[in-house]
Amino acid sequence: MPTIVITEETAGQRLDLFLVSQMETSRAQIQKLIKQEVVTLDGEPAKNKTLLEVGNSIFFPEVEIGVPEKTDAPPILDIVYQDEDLIVINKPAGLLVHDATERETRTTLVDGLLELFPEIIDVGDNAARPGIVHRLDKDVSGLMVIAKTQDAFDHLKKQFKDRTVNKEYLTLVYGELPRPDDTISLKIARSKARGRMVAKTGDQEGKEAVTQYTVIERHKFTTYARIKILTGRTHQIRVHMMAIGHPIVGDKLYKIKNQKLNPIDLDRIFLHATRLQFNLQDGTPMRFEVPLPAELDALLRSIQ
Repeated sequence: MPTIVITEETAGQRLDLFLVSQMETSRAQIQKLIKQEVVTLDGEPAKNKTLLEVGNSIFFPEVEIGVPEKTDAPPILDIVYQDEDLIVINKPAGLLVHDATERETRTTLVDGLLELFPEIIDVGDNAARPGIVHRLDKDVSGLMVIAKTQDAFDHLKKQFKDRTVNKEYLTLVYGELPRPDDTISLKIARSKARGRMVAKTGDQEGKEAVTQYTVIERHKFTTYARIKILTGRTHQIRVHMMAIGHPIVGDKLYKIKNQKLNPIDLDRIFLHATRLQFNLQDGTPMRFEVPLPAELDALLRSIQ
């Protein structure tokens, strides 16, 4: 492992910022390495915010220097609300929440967060997802809350676990939903054969998943609906809607083969997290709502 001894010229700098000039990789990648405790300072696991002093010895892994640099600039975030403890953003479709692999080259929501709020690098329970309490799929847009402190992270995580967070979505699905409103309670598990999530019936093994829908408008070949989820399983809404025979417009993964549909050309999924409600640490209820993004609103108007 390469070693650097801090001199008077380099003393006083933050460790992570100093290593940017020494390693051929991004600050976000360096922060992850520090979080994973593979960078040491005077023989002990280093911390991102440490200010360097004369004589400090830094060890860092040479094998990691070749981590791919992200070519795109960090995304500009649409911040709906922020305070000392948390941030609420309106995520656009097409943006990954965090790195999908160890060698991810696409910029992510986390990259944008660390650019604006580098202090959140130590927040959470996973070095690859600082501050992230819940996620939206890459091609899904809408509201997300991110923790800026560990106390806020733990508080929000408990609310999600206790199912006291209200999350509502707007979606456009193929076909005519059978009832004005209904609850889907099919279990969800990962398919070993297909490599995606699948709905399970009866006594089949899987995780509990509950999705409620309310029809807003019916069209000739589609239904526009509001969705509320009581659990937070991977791809839950997409899996459940396909399972009842009404896949979401634009979903290229969860679709029904040989189903007679009039396909609608859309380069994202018609699924938008429109409402989000939770409580602050002092008990204050917070409620946020954002409208459909322009591309979904235009499509909806074109078929009404």
